[in-house]
Amino acid sequence: MPATKELHDLGQSLWLDNITRKLLDDGVIQRYIDEYSVTGLTSNPSIFDKAIAGGFYDDIIRERASAGIEGEELFFELAIDDLRRAADLFLGIHERTDGLDGWVSLEVSPELAYDTDATVTKAAELHARAGRRNLFIKIPGTTEGLPAIEESIAAGVPVNVTLLFDADQYRAAADAYMKGVERRIDAGLPAAVGSVASVFMSRWDKAVADVVPDELRNRLGLAVGLDVYRAYREVLDSERWL
Repeated sequence: MPATKELHDLGQSLWLDNITRKLLDDGVIQRYIDEYSVTGLTSNPSIFDKAIAGGFYDDIIRERASAGIEGEELFFELAIDDLRRAADLFLGIHERTDGLDGWVSLEVSPELAYDTDATVTKAAELHARAGRRNLFIKIPGTTEGLPAIEESIAAGVPVNVTLLFDADQYRAAADAYMKGVERRIDAGLPAAVGSVASVFMSRWDKAVADVVPDELRNRLGLAVGLDVYRAYREVLDSERWL
């Protein structure tokens, strides 16, 4: 379970933290892939909220609303439509890297962050509806989210673990991932289920920006990132992983 920074730079991978229908329609995302070697994409409700507020979805919203689709259901319909298209653009990368890269991400509702059972159910539903093997479902690494991660991985749903801020949270998320994989092995199922841990490093520097001296600014996030990377290497070197 690799760990990534918030800006989604994973080793040789570079993820775009944005998606709108206009970016898809205008060929911008394809150009990022071709010209800037972008290898994946993530989304969240805030990203789609800004896109919708920009008027890019007015026509399709009116069309779906006239059919009685509204609220969260309408949001997920719009998001899944866009992410299917994005997943198709990244599929070649996904295949060339044997599933290591070329992913896009869709988040379960933030309102489910503390509801394990509902998160498991929604993660499976969204992944099935999207119908793309290179689509992660984002699940927060909260106390309630950890068993949802295990259950989702055991069910074969790829997971992007979010809301991780330090090495201890990363270790807990990695443990949940490995428990899910171990259950698949015990059941005679393929062990390979994609997952990534998204560590929000920049939040640390933002939180202390006004209370640390100048020489320590923009240093805490890096220190936390190094600590998480150390934990990641320890996981990979453990007998359990091997």
